[in-house]
Amino acid sequence: MLCYMLQAKSPGPAPLSNFRTHCEHLLVAVPVALVAGVGGFLVSHYLQKRCCKKDQVNRAINKDSPKVVHSFDMEDIGSKAVYCRCWKSKKFPYCDGAHAKHNEETGDNVGPLIIKKKES
Repeated sequence: MLCYMLQAKSPGPAPLSNFRTHCEHLLVAVPVALVAGVGGFLVSHYLQKRCCKKDQVNRAINKDSPKVVHSFDMEDIGSKAVYCRCWKSKKFPYCDGAHAKHNEETGDNVGPLIIKKKES
């Protein structure tokens, strides 16, 4: 509609056809460019958040240490030991069953590491 109002004010027959063509192109190009720009921004923002920094597994255990390592002698274990693998145990490195709540909340399937002596 804006193109037709501007066209009525333009003098002469030759410029009218060129002006009308340019105006119709602008009516299509401007919204397409706007949608493409906003879409590109949203996609890049989503991908940047998604791939730049991964979430940490260990959120509380020995955070001052560069690597958390626990070592046990087999003789000291006894007949059975149950170790945490979800990093949520209050008795870490031993399992206290915290993985059950974690699995329920996240849909994960993590469980403990169980070490026991062979039965003779």
